[in-house]
Amino acid sequence: MQITTFGAVIGLVLAIILIIKKLQPVYSLMIGAFIGGIVGGADISHTVDYMINGAMGISPSILRVIASGVLAGSLIKTGAVDRISEEIIKILGEKRAILGIALSTMALAGVGVNLDVAIITVAPVGLYIGRKLNYSKLAILLAMAGGGKAGNIISPNPNTLAAAGNFSVDLSSVMMANIIPAIVGIFVTVVMSKLLIDKGSKIGDHELVDVREDLPNLFVSLLGPLVAIGLLFLGNVSSIVIDPLVALPVGGFVCIIATKNLKNTNEYLSFGLKKMQGVCILLFGTGTIAGIIQMSGVQDSTILLLEILNMPQFLLAPISGILMSFATASSTAGATIASSTFAEVIVGAGISPVGGASMINAGASVFEQLPHGSLFHTSAGSVHMTIKERFSLIPYEALVGIVMTVVSTSVQVIL
Repeated sequence: MQITTFGAVIGLVLAIILIIKKLQPVYSLMIGAFIGGIVGGADISHTVDYMINGAMGISPSILRVIASGVLAGSLIKTGAVDRISEEIIKILGEKRAILGIALSTMALAGVGVNLDVAIITVAPVGLYIGRKLNYSKLAILLAMAGGGKAGNIISPNPNTLAAAGNFSVDLSSVMMANIIPAIVGIFVTVVMSKLLIDKGSKIGDHELVDVREDLPNLFVSLLGPLVAIGLLFLGNVSSIVIDPLVALPVGGFVCIIATKNLKNTNEYLSFGLKKMQGVCILLFGTGTIAGIIQMSGVQDSTILLLEILNMPQFLLAPISGILMSFATASSTAGATIASSTFAEVIVGAGISPVGGASMINAGASVFEQLPHGSLFHTSAGSVHMTIKERFSLIPYEALVGIVMTVVSTSVQVIL
């Protein structure tokens, strides 16, 4: 029993409205999925089956996200992420402070730290530098947000895990595919951040936060993520393929051992799990609505629309990532829904699975900072920015994502 395109779209729109109205996102997505199925012509029984099948379809990604909590928790709690960001900024110096802030956030997101957490981690150092050099909050936050976006599309974070899983390709291949777009994203971020140095409110002395001092050295801090990423990339240079379900926890335990924090293992694991709980629950919600969309005519309707507009089918990958990130204000939810819905069609259009996954992942970065998502609010709080001023930064962040998406698409088409 196929659900009509109208029904699926109504369900998605309803979910967006409910999320904007501050209803819990996972329930908003589930309600949207249920209403979409009913309006689309399915009975209650079939609608529930489609929702359950959709949630079951992304369970492998959810398992990997839970596993990634070991690495994320250990990096954050041991202070490894703080050391990495501080050293990058220190090495580049005040003259390249904006670049240092952007690269620091990119590095943290790139090794598997959630984007919200990466920004919150770099923020104290960013505020200190911004106050010392009299830079605006807009410039500092854009440097962190843009750098975080660049790191997020080449990371073992939930968005990349979901895209790789739904296209059935190695995570490391998807990470590598967006290296060039990420570099370009950093360049665009730095240029735009410098244009904002004297615009908007400045940082006051009372807004500075004490920087943690009991940090491990840089070599020790890098061991965990380097081991995890090294294991992930084994499949690209040998016949040994290590799944993220194994590689990411191993990196986390290496970090704990290297920083001599074995006695705190349970605390760090609990912290990492708590950080991933919200993401996993959100993924179940996205799975329910993805199940409805998969059983609808959305794919055929989208292809027909591209043909009417005389646009090539490969654009379905980046466009779907962009639209779904707009709908959910989340790169994780956006990449999950887009990849689970359109993977088969994209591959059928002649695009490689790695190319499709990487384009969707880049596209999902465009609108993750919208106000109906968590990133908007956590990032504003990290630099004590008013909501009105935070709104003014959205177009700049979107432009960073759009540029990375265009570059990602161009690279895949050329290859």
